[in-house]
Amino acid sequence: MKKSILVIGLLLALASCEKAAEQKDFKTAYVDTSNLLEEYTEAKDIEAKYKSKGEEMGKQLEAEVARFRNEASSFQKNAQTYGPQWAQQKGAELQKKEQELSYAQQAILRQLQEESGKEMDSLVKDVKKFIKDYGKEKGYNYIYGTGDAASVLYAKEEYDITKEIIKLLNDKYKANSSTETKKKDTAEAKK
Repeated sequence: MKKSILVIGLLLALASCEKAAEQKDFKTAYVDTSNLLEEYTEAKDIEAKYKSKGEEMGKQLEAEVARFRNEASSFQKNAQTYGPQWAQQKGAELQKKEQELSYAQQAILRQLQEESGKEMDSLVKDVKKFIKDYGKEKGYNYIYGTGDAASVLYAKEEYDITKEIIKLLNDKYKANSSTETKKKDTAEAKK
């Protein structure tokens, strides 16, 4: 009986030693996703692209708004001259135009949000895949995400690989951008 207890005790001791050895090989890290998206060049480029696109579309709409304001100003000046019937008809037309401008503005905002949303969703998907591949390559058991949708409440700074991920993503993006630029230049030269 004492031998069987001794054997069971030895087996338990060996099992706990194996778990301790497994835990030493356990590798974990985290990425600050908010910082990553702020510092990732492709994300910045997408943001800048839609900001300028929004400004361009806004300028077109602003020109129509300026024309509308001129018409409204002219309407107020001419309302007494042309009489109440004309004022009522012209007022209805101006109201309709104002509503159309409002709809156009909403449509532009919706279009920009949809387009940028699709592009950012695709970017996030690519970044997740990149981090997954990175984790496999570097032998991580877990890579956590922190930031706006934090899933880690505490982590030692030494486990933060955000800067390394940003650098690798930016290098990859630059390499892809320069390759595309060379392709465009070659295609233009052939023309």
